[in-house]
Amino acid sequence: MREISLDRLKTLVAVADSGSFADAAQALHLSPPTVSLHISDLEARVGAQLLSRKRGHVRPTSVGEALVERARRLLADAERTLEDIERHAQGLAGRVRIGASTGAIAHLLPQALETLRLDHPDIDVQVAILTSQETLSRLHRGALDLGLVALPQSQVKGLTLRQWRRDPVMAFLPAHWEMPKRVTPDWLATQPLILNDSTTRLSRQTAEWFAAAGHHPTPRIELNYNDAIKSLVAAGYGAALLPHEATTPHTDERIAMRALRPALWRDLGIAHHTGPLERSTQHVLDALWGLRLR
Repeated sequence: MREISLDRLKTLVAVADSGSFADAAQALHLSPPTVSLHISDLEARVGAQLLSRKRGHVRPTSVGEALVERARRLLADAERTLEDIERHAQGLAGRVRIGASTGAIAHLLPQALETLRLDHPDIDVQVAILTSQETLSRLHRGALDLGLVALPQSQVKGLTLRQWRRDPVMAFLPAHWEMPKRVTPDWLATQPLILNDSTTRLSRQTAEWFAAAGHHPTPRIELNYNDAIKSLVAAGYGAALLPHEATTPHTDERIAMRALRPALWRDLGIAHHTGPLERSTQHVLDALWGLRLR
């Protein structure tokens, strides 16, 4: 059987509900000949009579009843589909795919998601834990909509990359240690260390910070999960260098934080496709910009 137009199905349902070609034509703002043509077209496609006239009243045949029942479901589903698409187009709903590091996901992204949940509860945000290079690669392929990446990064054709936050890197130390007010590479190089693994931008920054003072310390362990690192610091296993987001409170009394001398900063950027963004993506981007620090 060839395809069936939804307009024809709508006409069939209207005739079945009203019991009259004329009433159906009036309800659908069609001419009676057009209604008759729609029904004839459907019957030709189905290969069976769909309506019968008895005592001046039009009723569906058994085949017509079966098609009317299916038509109601199809028309309702089509209406819901259009409503959903309109909500997507208006930015009231949609799916936004974000790539970010574990640090950004654990301490920054949740704050933006909370704002988004209150303002746009029907936007579905899907998050992938990725390195900055993986994030940019997936963005370039169209597999992501937004990315939170460490800076600096080389520009990628078709992508816009802007600075988002600048957070100080701090020394996280077991609170029972004796420690200076400001932590230097000379002092920290003599302590047991817990550092980010070598795949991260922060690891390279840390190595450069030590190397500028002539030190190349070997850490006790390397991890790429900041909360796990903090747990080890709290247990007294060693010291760590981690970014401190001013919007994230520090409450663990087993950990002391000290500023670094010389200072060290973690810069994060937001990457997205160049050009107009879908409204749902723009809403997520706006929520992220609300956490911006300079």
